[in-house]
Amino acid sequence: MKKMKLVLVGNGMAGVRTLEELLRIAPDLYDITVFGAEPHPNYNRILLSPVLAGEQTVDDIVLNPLSWYEEHGITLHRGRKVERIDRIKRRVIAEDGTESAYDRLLLATGSLPFSLPVPGKELDGVVAYRDIADTEAMIDAAARYKHAVVIGGGLLGLEAANGLMLRGMQVTVVHIMPWLMERQLDEVAGGLLQKSLETRGIRFEIGAQTEALLPDESGRGEGTDTRPRVRAVRFKDGREIPADLVVMAAGIRPNTALAEAAGVHCNRGIVVNDTLQTVTDPRIYAVGECAAHRGIAYGLVAPLFEQGKVCATHLAHFGIGRYTGSQTSTKLKVTGIDLFSAGDFTGGKGVEEIVLSDPYAGVYKKLVIRDDKLIGACLYGDTVDGSWYFKLLRQGRKLDDIRDKLMFGESNLGDAGHEGHSRAASMADSDEVCGCNGVSKGTICKAIKDKGLFTLDEVRKHTKASASCGSCTGLVEQLLMFTAGGDYSAAPKTKAMCGCTDLGHQAVREAIRDQHLLGIDEVYRTLDWRTPNGCASCRPAVNYYLISSWPKEAKDDPQSRFINERSHANIQKDGSYSVIPRMWGGMTSADELRRIADTVDRYKIPAVKVTGGQRLDLLGVRKEDLPAVWKDIGMPSGHAYAKALRTVKTCVGSEWCRFGTQDSTQMGQDLERALWRMYAPHKVKLAVSGCPRNCAESGIKDVGVIGVDSGWEIHIAGNAGIKTEVAQFFAKVKTPDEVLEYSGAFLQLYREEGWYLERTVHYLARVGMAHVKAKVLDDAEGRRTLWERLQFALDGEPDPWFEFEKAQVDLRQFEPLRPVIAIKELA
Repeated sequence: MKKMKLVLVGNGMAGVRTLEELLRIAPDLYDITVFGAEPHPNYNRILLSPVLAGEQTVDDIVLNPLSWYEEHGITLHRGRKVERIDRIKRRVIAEDGTESAYDRLLLATGSLPFSLPVPGKELDGVVAYRDIADTEAMIDAAARYKHAVVIGGGLLGLEAANGLMLRGMQVTVVHIMPWLMERQLDEVAGGLLQKSLETRGIRFEIGAQTEALLPDESGRGEGTDTRPRVRAVRFKDGREIPADLVVMAAGIRPNTALAEAAGVHCNRGIVVNDTLQTVTDPRIYAVGECAAHRGIAYGLVAPLFEQGKVCATHLAHFGIGRYTGSQTSTKLKVTGIDLFSAGDFTGGKGVEEIVLSDPYAGVYKKLVIRDDKLIGACLYGDTVDGSWYFKLLRQGRKLDDIRDKLMFGESNLGDAGHEGHSRAASMADSDEVCGCNGVSKGTICKAIKDKGLFTLDEVRKHTKASASCGSCTGLVEQLLMFTAGGDYSAAPKTKAMCGCTDLGHQAVREAIRDQHLLGIDEVYRTLDWRTPNGCASCRPAVNYYLISSWPKEAKDDPQSRFINERSHANIQKDGSYSVIPRMWGGMTSADELRRIADTVDRYKIPAVKVTGGQRLDLLGVRKEDLPAVWKDIGMPSGHAYAKALRTVKTCVGSEWCRFGTQDSTQMGQDLERALWRMYAPHKVKLAVSGCPRNCAESGIKDVGVIGVDSGWEIHIAGNAGIKTEVAQFFAKVKTPDEVLEYSGAFLQLYREEGWYLERTVHYLARVGMAHVKAKVLDDAEGRRTLWERLQFALDGEPDPWFEFEKAQVDLRQFEPLRPVIAIKELA
């Protein structure tokens, strides 16, 4: 039988989910063609904010790779925007002339960002925040500029602000409404959210109305862009604030232009009936943010996926299922803060409100009741019972028997506890785990058992649970732990370095070495990178591979490092910084302690802590104070922020301890002084214990040295992280000089062969102990050469806390934010 032709316009989450449902129930009914305006396969738009923040890569958020389209015989036209629909001839025509005939047409064109109609909106540096291109533009701007203004205090705006702040920008959020996220939170919760974000360093202009975006008349945009760049934002009251980047995040509107031009009826979206068919043409369907059903255009994932399921049944000619609308809840994590709301949570006349407020603990709960039924809930900080409240709301259950326990959650009804592993274990198989995709506990556990699933990625692939907003990830991980008993966080061992290339880390390393490549741009050109400027995932890796392969030749690019390594301090969750000076082998002096104490007092640093690596951590340092704090402490950088040698932990050894067999303190200091400026694929920690009692915990370090009667034992590739790995015995040597040579040779081999962000334990697992022993233990000349190469690379490396120019530290990032004052000339 000849297949019918289905064309999907829009390669986003709603449209492709409809195809997935269709292929599941009628895999051979259609020849399918997909048009996507972006050059990417289907990806999770919700996870753009972790990409902006540098926590994930574009490759990580792809939902359906190109291979998925090939496996299902789908023709995908990437980067081709559909320009016109010919309803008479039943064809769609793209801007480049590509045409495709259809028997059924599915419109999933999504939404467009709302851009404020103010003067200057066309300036260079003014961007929306909707897709990967927008995200990459913001990442690029964060590497070049200082001041960012985000217009809009909704979820998208706050995520953009947090991501830009984590990339080192000074960020101000402008929100015209009285409080943040007014559609999802009430005034109290919105105020708590603002206070929390302010402590992290984000500034707010609440109630401010943008009048104009002002240009920098002194220059034009970079490259081929001839537009002036934005310089400042001016408000209605005449105030101005500086802005090198302006992000428009003031809302969205359904993208209906294509449908309207084809004569399809639109009213606040493409108007559809309960079968998701357009009311104008029954051959044309619409799902997602572009569709208006019973007067409502939904912007949340769960309703869009419900639409996709119903739409698929009608495309499959099953003629069953009706979409009658969705009762929605919002469960979000905004910059690490849990939020939940559902129903009518605003309260007011004719309703009862139960409120629990503990601002000190960061917890706020508000339940709204009418006629003894829950009609709304707003939770801040503690959202573990959100799904239970939503279930009560949907059921319309009377509350008289549980009224006194309602505020304290489901666990207080006599059931098993609901946190930790017990939460997943106590759930019924019918209980919903993933609200976005409607996946129950029973479905997940059955897939884990039947298909032998072992990782979170596998569960997402087979069930879609936690593959959308991610708020149920913890619960899915718990189900994996007690169902499969495996390493649920394990990731695929081999994959492309990022979405910019098909090459893996090893291939890139080898190309840099074999072709003597010395610059990031040269690597991208030579290896045919898809994205000319790379991304936040590949740039730091390529930069490391260059400087580790060709020390003194390849030039370090500070802008290709993560924010901590550009600021040379660890950013904390409140936006302040942590400063950890180096203490050789954990040893210090009265003079150093006095300088630290005086600095803490002088700059009002709120906390000082002894670290696990035997150093002092100054917590809560303002960014603008960092250079002065470094100067006043007068101690070398501890590199606690870098992919580098962190610490060499020691015990007191034979000099003081009655059990000590070797001088571990001196050995630790010698190692640290020899290696302290060593950058590596990941952080590196060492320890030296003076006897087999191992008080310095040498057995869980990247290099652990243990003193014995006849010399020293060297152990390698330990890890005290999420999954503790005991270091493996490597060699026994007699002298301190041999400890330096053997340890340094191993670390240089790791530097030259390790993949970026690969710990020594994973490097050793990949290449094997036999390989490392052959290079370091069995080949004496090779070992000496490795040690010499490491010393050559480290010779002359600058201390970034004091040698700013040599270390290419951009001091402009430490300048405090000062508002631009508008001075009007008097008549």
